[in-house]
Amino acid sequence: MQSSIVAKRAWLLLFIIIAVFYLWGLGAFPLVGPDEPRYAEVAREMLARHDLITPTLGGLPWFEKPPLLYWMMMFSYRVLGITEYAARLGPALSGLLTAIFVYCLGSAAQDEGTDHPRLDTGRWSALVWSSSLGAIGFSRGATFDIVLTMTVSGALACFFLTDIREHSKARARWPMLGFYLFAGLSLLAKGLIGCVIVFGVIGLYFLLRRKWPARSLLISLLWGVPLLLAIAGIWYGPMLARHGWTFVNQFIVQHHFARFATNKYHHPGPIYYYLPVIIGLALPWTILLGASLLSARYWKWRGDAPLDRLRVLALAWLVLPITFFSFSGSKLAGYILPVLPAVALLAGERIDCFIREKRGEKALRVTGVMLLVIAAAASWYAHRVSGLSLLLIAFAAVPWAIAGGLAMFRPRGGEVFMVIAVAALITAGICVRFAGPTVARSQSARDLLAIAATRGYGNTPVVQVRAIQRSAEFYAAGRIAYGSDGEPIKFEDASQILEAARGHGGTVLCFVPLELQSQLASVPQADFEVIGDNGQTALVVVRAK
Repeated sequence: MQSSIVAKRAWLLLFIIIAVFYLWGLGAFPLVGPDEPRYAEVAREMLARHDLITPTLGGLPWFEKPPLLYWMMMFSYRVLGITEYAARLGPALSGLLTAIFVYCLGSAAQDEGTDHPRLDTGRWSALVWSSSLGAIGFSRGATFDIVLTMTVSGALACFFLTDIREHSKARARWPMLGFYLFAGLSLLAKGLIGCVIVFGVIGLYFLLRRKWPARSLLISLLWGVPLLLAIAGIWYGPMLARHGWTFVNQFIVQHHFARFATNKYHHPGPIYYYLPVIIGLALPWTILLGASLLSARYWKWRGDAPLDRLRVLALAWLVLPITFFSFSGSKLAGYILPVLPAVALLAGERIDCFIREKRGEKALRVTGVMLLVIAAAASWYAHRVSGLSLLLIAFAAVPWAIAGGLAMFRPRGGEVFMVIAVAALITAGICVRFAGPTVARSQSARDLLAIAATRGYGNTPVVQVRAIQRSAEFYAAGRIAYGSDGEPIKFEDASQILEAARGHGGTVLCFVPLELQSQLASVPQADFEVIGDNGQTALVVVRAK
């Protein structure tokens, strides 16, 4: 009894530390990549206009994504100010909420089951999710994928609670209400794909079990679908009223059907694209996922025990989105992030099984080898590409190396799995604190624009040559000109820069690729002052003579 209490307190302390880690360091480096700055700027513009409906970028309607992430950002901006931390807080909380839903799913198999010994699937699954590279990485970025993952996980957790309580109408009523609530929110998280995943997974779940849904579940569609549509209609209704066919064409036709059916947005990939992606997102638990899939031949596919149902649901959750997106013309790693909770459930169930049955040495040894190989390969790659110091790289690799060595030479007991999870979190923390800011500076315009502001160019219009510096859309907001296509205007030659300078009082700030900087400086009709560069792009003051 006393040991059980100590174990519960240890788990609670661990999850508190994980929660603190997820909320720590969100503002440690600038917004990077093509998406973070744009989404953060859209939310800032909506807040400035006090408009919860129409997303805009550069003052122009921007119909690429629905509003749930923007609403999260707007609330954070109001409370914390317009900062990188505020922009990323919503996704971080979404990652933590997903961990709670994963825990609830695993614990439902434990609490409701009568045919199995006492299980601990919930805690191990939540730990696997929280320490996987995909969850850590996407929870620290201002993107929609983690928000969609949270809503999908919430919907499927509520569905599972309903399914295992099908013979108790009173106990199943509230989870089914939650199911339709989260399904509706998934439409606000990333559009139609939310319901495609949720209802597709449930359909495949019943198909794999070769059973019909309970009558109460089918009847719930009569009131649940209207509730789902009402929740989504909070935003879709006003958007249709304001923008009509323009919204339908751009948001539904172009960013849903055209994005899926074609490579219009230039994200191609082979049909097997997502297989290596899921291997990477699941690290360091990839081998445990494989072990779970290999064990599927022993499952009771039509069993009524909650654990049997959970296994089948997790498999359907894994298979359907990967299969669906594999046939898409546009492929990005974040598209299949919603399957990662299923990975956590499958791997967490295997860990719990290994501990209870005192086996799993082979899987642990293979995991140890994998961790050592990845630590060595990642260290070599980071030193070669990023220019980080060998000391810092070694510092980050040591936790993985220790966990790998322990898994290889002492492959028994739950402590090894715990060490692997903690090693992943420690390495992530080192990267956030030391490596992340260095790498991010080479991809961001923030520091260059800050230097320009100290020299008196804080309000000077900004132009770009040959390439678009995406982070400038946030850090130079209000100073960038946009075209009718909603993209920042990109100049191709010096004459356009000179024309822009003359049209703005004779001076502009210009982002130019380093390899073109010398060509720009040779133009005789202008004076040039180099503010600095981030290793890829230079910021130059251009004054027309």
